[in-house]
Amino acid sequence: MSIKAKRLFKKLISYAGLFFFAVAVGMLWWQLRNYSLCDIARTMWNIPFINLVAACCACLAGYFALSLYDYLALHYVGESQKVVWWKWMLAGMLGFAISNNAGHAVVSGGAIRYRLYTRWRIRGGDIVKMLTISGFTYFLGCAAIVVIGYFLIPAEVFEQSSGANIGLSTLFSFCLAAIIAYFATTVIFHKKSIKIGKLQFDVPSTKMAILQMLLGIVDGILAGLVLYFCLIPFWHIPFGTYIGLFVVAQTTGVFSQVPGGIGVFESIFLIALPDSVDKAAVFGALLTYRIIYYVLPLIGVGGLFFVYERWLRAHIKRIVAEAKTKMDTVKEKIEHIPRPHIHHSKKNGEKPAKK
Repeated sequence: MSIKAKRLFKKLISYAGLFFFAVAVGMLWWQLRNYSLCDIARTMWNIPFINLVAACCACLAGYFALSLYDYLALHYVGESQKVVWWKWMLAGMLGFAISNNAGHAVVSGGAIRYRLYTRWRIRGGDIVKMLTISGFTYFLGCAAIVVIGYFLIPAEVFEQSSGANIGLSTLFSFCLAAIIAYFATTVIFHKKSIKIGKLQFDVPSTKMAILQMLLGIVDGILAGLVLYFCLIPFWHIPFGTYIGLFVVAQTTGVFSQVPGGIGVFESIFLIALPDSVDKAAVFGALLTYRIIYYVLPLIGVGGLFFVYERWLRAHIKRIVAEAKTKMDTVKEKIEHIPRPHIHHSKKNGEKPAKK
């Protein structure tokens, strides 16, 4: 591929996010054109307090599961003993809190991980491997739930949109093929490595692939529970059907390259709604979900990171001050060491006088 073709390809990927965002905004407007902002705000206010508490607990558990992505990745590169538990939890939660809001997880979440892990003596090449294996963990979990959800979502959910039906079938086929290909690779190329550029990736074992998929499934279910607790007061939907729909919407939002899947995620849900359900109520629940799962973790974990940075700077200043004090003490001791007095018997080449 020529340089011009590569640049054109990168521009197409960049502008694809804007295109899908514009399409999603248009679809949202069409779905909600008969409702006012007051209707949506009233819905958010009417969500029971107990449901909000349950959603927040699910969110906290979900971000703990997300932090385990980093632990699994550290284990993959053989550095799990070098980083203590609170460090990989901070890096994992903060990385995902940023990437969930900003999109482009490799760039946004990878930058903060690179800043932290290099400080904790993890090599740059290993950090790239960690980001890669975490990406596969997330994808495996989403793909597994999409495959399961395909059989749980009733056919009539998307019967009003033939395009949605075709898209769902295509997504199911792609996810199933990807899972089979990944596990086949772990079996056929077990204990072998793949070299990409200057980096050498060891093919994960089948056991690790199973752990990746299970962790991804748990993460997906916990994230889905956050919205489910906000949604059930307005839309009584079986959890099996719901979680399949949730992951389909979430995965579509990730593939769209729109930050946080804004608009795309909501559009999938509104398309799947039956006519009897109040769309303003569901959209209010979706906004509440975004506040709990996206905004609050970013504020909370971002605050912890700020505290950690302040503590680290104070710690470094204290170490430098102690080192300077010790150096001054050593210098003072050296200056007070008595110097030996040397008697010169010869002066200007003259011989000492004889007695």
